[in-house]
Amino acid sequence: MSTVDGQSGDIGGTLGGDPVDLKLEVVVIPVTDADRSKAFYAGLEWRLDADFSFDNGFRVVQFTPPGSPCSVQFGTQITAAPPGSAHGLYLIVSDIDAGRGELMSRGAKVSEVFHSGAPGAQLDPDGTSGRVNGPDPDHKSYSSFATFEDPDGNSWLLQEVTDRLPGRLDPGITSFNSAGDLAGALRRAASAHGEHEKRIGRADPDWPDWYAEYMVREQSGQEVPE
Repeated sequence: MSTVDGQSGDIGGTLGGDPVDLKLEVVVIPVTDADRSKAFYAGLEWRLDADFSFDNGFRVVQFTPPGSPCSVQFGTQITAAPPGSAHGLYLIVSDIDAGRGELMSRGAKVSEVFHSGAPGAQLDPDGTSGRVNGPDPDHKSYSSFATFEDPDGNSWLLQEVTDRLPGRLDPGITSFNSAGDLAGALRRAASAHGEHEKRIGRADPDWPDWYAEYMVREQSGQEVPE
């Protein structure tokens, strides 16, 4: 039985146990014309997951960006939010120039790469003074951006992330967005393992286990093995 103050109960899990997974999988964006928006996101070569229409006028269209665990939905009678009012929808890329170039090759009008001259300026409208032309001078992770809009003005923000801050990834979940990302992780693990073998003074027959531990810890921001 659940109590008012939430101190005990058997609804939705047990206290003291592992938390229930709450996976953000879909974000709704408000649009004027579902067909026009469908053509735009299909043109970006995002994966079409669904397009369902119902007799009462409700329609849901779902797309997923490449490599993303989260999808977007739009349609008719799906949200009361004004069309074009979704802003600051982050798309994370490992290479801001490559991400920008790929979107432009598929028809998106993407801003020049910029960095923030003040905290939060990446969310300011294009052309405002807080946006400083060019990538972050030190190429710091989380610090270089570009933006584009869909036909209604819903705005997307590309953010370059090369190194995650500690604790930003679940250590129980390891994934790579591309073969290139996986290859890069393997190269870093190989280099670190070479140093590990120098320290122990012998070949390590359990190198697959060492590689796996290194790659999982690196991706989740934990201290890597030596």
